[in-house]
Amino acid sequence: MVKKTKGSGKYGARYGAPLKQKRQAIEDKQKSLYKCPLCLKIKVKRVSSGIWHCKKCDTTFAGRAYSLKE
Repeated sequence: MVKKTKGSGKYGARYGAPLKQKRQAIEDKQKSLYKCPLCLKIKVKRVSSGIWHCKKCDTTFAGRAYSLKE
């Protein structure tokens, strides 16, 4: 039986569990969808660090690095 891991599983037994859990929490936040401040639809996705794009109204704007809002 293979144990299923998320993105932090690539580090194996290195770096310790608390650091891998923090990294996984950041990755989950940055890969989730957010609500657009203009059209109010949940279609905003991260393009790169601090750059966010709404697929519905096709606007690109700046925000925080890992999440649109805290």
